[in-house]
Amino acid sequence: MLRQVTPGRYDAYEALLRALATPSTGQVWMLLWHGQAGSPDARWGRMEVDGHGYAPCVTSAQELSASGWTRSYEVVDGLDAARTLYPDHYGLWLNPHAPGGGVGIPWLDLRRIATGLDRAPAGPLRLSEPAIELPHFYALLTQHAHRTPAVRSLRRAWVQPVLGAPYLAIGLDLYDTSPATVEAVRAMMRQSMGAVPDGLPVSTVVMSDDYDPVAMWLRANARPFYDRQAHAGAVANQPGGYGYPPAGAGY
Repeated sequence: MLRQVTPGRYDAYEALLRALATPSTGQVWMLLWHGQAGSPDARWGRMEVDGHGYAPCVTSAQELSASGWTRSYEVVDGLDAARTLYPDHYGLWLNPHAPGGGVGIPWLDLRRIATGLDRAPAGPLRLSEPAIELPHFYALLTQHAHRTPAVRSLRRAWVQPVLGAPYLAIGLDLYDTSPATVEAVRAMMRQSMGAVPDGLPVSTVVMSDDYDPVAMWLRANARPFYDRQAHAGAVANQPGGYGYPPAGAGY
């Protein structure tokens, strides 16, 4: 699989990620810079490529011999390596000794391995403001969001994965992520999805996720199309008249 991964062969790269995520095929030999396998002071090696950190490893005992590595190593499942590395924004570099320098797996893809490849889109992603007009859906979603106290604000993005269909992503800025909140937000989305045209995929992402590329893009580039505080301020500043009492007046 490593030999099949070349620039533009995203299908081969995805197959490599699936192999790494499978315990029966995904073992890697992590090169230890310090300590022995199983010891408390064992430390995986570190390398930097284009300003990004990676932990080097090899993919078999034969590759370990070919690498010339003379220090210790430990054999772990690719899934366990992914779970260990991605929270620190470290990737995994396979067979750096190989002709061409091997293959690097960035930390964002290690996160996909750790959390489930089918739960996150395949990168690199192209993200932009949605061009498709969905006024009824956004109005209905805003209405239901205002009735869902756990929702602070909502953002939106158009996501085009390198593999698979593009989709509309709704960013959820929530006051908490308790089970009750999760169920309330699911109900909010179900009540609004009837206004989405047939065949248009819609997904949600929690804005507090520090590792999700869609959430990171939304935080940096998208303004809320619903904001509870701004909405409350607009209502409070609305003047009375035409038979309606001023905001805050008793009944």
